[in-house]
Amino acid sequence: MALGLGGGHLAGPEQSDATAIALVRGAIERGANFVDTSPDYGLSERRIGMALADGWRDKTYLQTKVGSHPKYLRDWSKKATNWSLENSFKMLQTEYVDSVLIHGPRHDIEGPLGECLKVMLDWKEKGRVGAVGVGVRQPEFHRRAIEAGVDIVLSFLDYTLLDQSLADETIPLAIKHDVGIIVGSPLGNSLLAGPEPLQTEEGIYDADGKVIPAAVGSYLDPAAFPRAHAMWQWCRARDLNIRHLAMQFAMNAPVSGNGIVLTGSANLTEFEEAYADATTPVPEGVWQEFETEFGVRV
Repeated sequence: MALGLGGGHLAGPEQSDATAIALVRGAIERGANFVDTSPDYGLSERRIGMALADGWRDKTYLQTKVGSHPKYLRDWSKKATNWSLENSFKMLQTEYVDSVLIHGPRHDIEGPLGECLKVMLDWKEKGRVGAVGVGVRQPEFHRRAIEAGVDIVLSFLDYTLLDQSLADETIPLAIKHDVGIIVGSPLGNSLLAGPEPLQTEEGIYDADGKVIPAAVGSYLDPAAFPRAHAMWQWCRARDLNIRHLAMQFAMNAPVSGNGIVLTGSANLTEFEEAYADATTPVPEGVWQEFETEFGVRV
C-alpha cells in the first residue's frame, strides 16, 4: 500500500492558506505524492491548487470528485458533471487531473453510472482525466461500478481495526478486475486517532432510524464507541498509541500492491505523525496480544 493525503480537513477557517500549503507540499516531499480532494471539502480544492502551483503539480497524482458540489449536490446530469469538472479544474489550477471519482451517491448507483460516468469517460478520452471511479461505501455499489468499467474504487471506514468488511467482497472483486483500491478514514474518523475517543449520543439517521451508510463506524455512530474505547484503553495500558496500530493495519490491507491509504490531516504535524506510524512496523508480539484480545491483526 502507498500513503496519500486526503484533503477533507483543508475545508475551513480553522487553518490558514499557508498551513494548508505547507501540509500539501510537506506530504509530497515525504513521498506521499497522491493528493485527494473534492468540491464538497470547502476551501480544499482552492488551497490544493495554490499548493501545487510553481511546479508542484508535476510532483503529484491529483484526484477530485463530482456530484458533491453544493451547487449541484447529487445531480448526476451531463450539465452538472461538466460544470463540476470545469469548476474543479479552475480551483485546482490545472488542465489535467489524474483521477476523478463519483462522490457519495446515497441511494442509487445506476443514475451516477449513466450520464455522469459518460461525461467522465469523455474527459478521459480527451486526455483531461487519467482514471475514473467511485467514492462510496456500499459493496453492491462497488460491484456495479466495477461491472461498468471504472478504474478505481474508494471506500472509507470499512477497512479499519473496527471494521474489515471491505475485504469481504470489494477487495477480491477489484483485484480480479485490476481495479485500484483506495482506503479512506483508516483512523475511523478520529475514533482511532490517538486521543481518547468520545462517546456521542447523536448519529446521522435515515428515515428508518438507521445510521446512514456514510457514518456507520465513525464517531457519529454510537454503536462504534465501545470497541474503539476498549482498543484505546488497551493501548494506553501498554504505552502504545492506537493510531500506530490503526495506520499499520490499513497499510497492510490485502490489495496485492494495488492500493492507497488516505490519511486526512489538518496540518503538517498531524501528517508527520500519521506518516511515522504508517512507515514503522508494529512489533509481532503486540499484534499477537491484540489479536488475542480483539480478534484483529495484520
